[in-house]
Amino acid sequence: MKKDNIDNLFEELRSEFDFENPSLGHQERFLSKLKNQNPYTRQKASSQSNFWKPFLSIAASLLICVSIITLLKPSEEIKDLASVSPEMTQTQNFFASAISEELTKLNNERTPETEVLINDALKQMKILEKEYESLKIDLTESGDDKRVIYAMISNFQTRINILKNVLETIENVKQLKQNNNENSITI
Repeated sequence: MKKDNIDNLFEELRSEFDFENPSLGHQERFLSKLKNQNPYTRQKASSQSNFWKPFLSIAASLLICVSIITLLKPSEEIKDLASVSPEMTQTQNFFASAISEELTKLNNERTPETEVLINDALKQMKILEKEYESLKIDLTESGDDKRVIYAMISNFQTRINILKNVLETIENVKQLKQNNNENSITI
């Protein structure tokens, strides 16, 4: 039905369409008139473009050189504790598994009463993880500096301590709640 409307529209407008072809040499005459129109404007535009061409070519060359250098430059891998030595690999694996274990315990203790404590602990863990990422960059730049290695180990220990403290606090809250329930039942 819509196609019929469009066909009808074209039939009605057929008399208004322009089917004429331009006369021979029309394009050449048009181009010559265009060239003769304003020579001052054309000359000024061409002198301005000639002024910038050397600068643009230098900028393009510099851009290409910088691009090639950045592409060919080997990207330096960011080191972590495991890249220092086999002992540090074991240390990192130990801390990572201990943190994972504590996080699992913490998530198992999630209740409405402990929600705030757990969320706060997780925020602190994210902050410490960001610090650890910056320590990894420092380790890469410093070339296995002992102070950075010590700071990384200390970061792991701090994370574990936070998780253990939160778990202990949750246990204390549970005991207090249980004691309050026992007192209310016996009274």
